[in-house]
Amino acid sequence: MTGDQGWRRRVEYAGAGLGEEQLAATPFQQISRWVQEARARQQEHGDVPEPDALSVATVDETGPDVRTVLMRFLDPRGPGFVTNLTSTKGRQLAARPQLAASLTWPSMFRAIRFRGVAEIVDRGEVEDYFRQRPWGARISAWASHQSAPATGRAALEQAYQEYAERFPDHGHPVDVPVPEHWGGVRLRPDRVEFWAGRVNRLHDRLVLTRVGEGNLDDAASWSLTRLQP
Repeated sequence: MTGDQGWRRRVEYAGAGLGEEQLAATPFQQISRWVQEARARQQEHGDVPEPDALSVATVDETGPDVRTVLMRFLDPRGPGFVTNLTSTKGRQLAARPQLAASLTWPSMFRAIRFRGVAEIVDRGEVEDYFRQRPWGARISAWASHQSAPATGRAALEQAYQEYAERFPDHGHPVDVPVPEHWGGVRLRPDRVEFWAGRVNRLHDRLVLTRVGEGNLDDAASWSLTRLQP
């Protein structure tokens, strides 16, 4: 198989699908179920390299922008991630809080899509999470001016070493303070889609759209629709 023929390879999406009768009672329960099953599959089979990988799409005056982060928060308010708030995505969200994200597990033929608005995570929650990070990851939050141009790898390594000396590792959660510019972003969804691959491309697409002010664990706040694949 050479040239253009390599891109014509077809994979049959032999997933279990998702019927309306299988859907959990609330969006949060269904999200949690799939996330837990993806994490379990990684432990058992190893074919879900990063079950919490979250593709995040923002928009600015030039158009859409997407990148992959790690989902660090998940509760009935919505999924969330941590970032330098002065980074590109941080600035984009400050100007335009519209946010879309997706969790995708190709080996399981599953994906969850979210659309909604961005909210800054409470500082106390951010501090609690930050103290759980490995010491080295806490140091890098200080050393990296995320999204800013870098003069080279050596300068980044030097900055890391300087902060490592400033905040030495004594094995305590508070060895490294939380930088003021570092925080969390939560997506408050107005729409959640569960995609489940099926054979012959007859995939299941079940969409829950907000019709009330409740969170993801309030069944009355969501309306169910099935979309054509």
